[in-house]
Amino acid sequence: MKDALGSVQSVLVLGGGSDIALAAVRELVGRRARTVVLAARDPDVLAATAEQLRATGATRVETVAFDARDTSAHDAFVEDMFTRFGDFDLALLAFGVLGDQETSERDGAAAVQVATVNYVGMVSVAVPLAQHMRAQGHGTIVVLSSVAGERARRSNFVYGSSKAGMDAFFQGLGDSLVGTGVNVMIVRPGFVHTKMTEGLDAAPLSTTPDAVAAAIVRGLERGSETVWVPGALRYVMSVLRHAPRPIFRKLPL
Repeated sequence: MKDALGSVQSVLVLGGGSDIALAAVRELVGRRARTVVLAARDPDVLAATAEQLRATGATRVETVAFDARDTSAHDAFVEDMFTRFGDFDLALLAFGVLGDQETSERDGAAAVQVATVNYVGMVSVAVPLAQHMRAQGHGTIVVLSSVAGERARRSNFVYGSSKAGMDAFFQGLGDSLVGTGVNVMIVRPGFVHTKMTEGLDAAPLSTTPDAVAAAIVRGLERGSETVWVPGALRYVMSVLRHAPRPIFRKLPL
């Protein structure tokens, strides 16, 4: 339960190795979050991160195993998290894969892998998560989407389409939870300098994990439903979204 000042006290992070997620958790711990659960495919790699969070003020930091691809285990995973740790004020869904566009265009299995993690895995775990938060009567689900989902571009349409589907799902989920005490906040960053994008050419208006984390915290304070990072991308993507298709095809995207 949030404290008397409205600060998040307990956080569940799915995709605990995400640079953006960890930056956001550090911000939240600095604002009195005390219980943090980091879930990842290999929780052992998060041991040092857990120690850092404890050193900066978190009183309970646990690492647990979670595989976005193992959808048959998601109901039991969520049940176990709420049984072991009690209520969660915030669930941050930060897992995802970029994939390789050229490979995905030739290999259907590679394309399905991107869709499975970015869309199917998100849907699979979000449904029981929302139900548990509904039962506790409060909570916020924050999901990392992308501006790539606003309109699929030929240079990354496999990734972009998976984010588009995921983004639409969480919009609908947020609408379905109105009046329950549970909120959904969708975060749409542009190019972020992380280990996932290392070696790629940065796009205009590129940003950092710390900047996205700060925007997430501001969004939580404001009760935002959608957060763009940086904010100017809201207007850029509005133009691109409505550009006639023959023109859109000619753009260097």
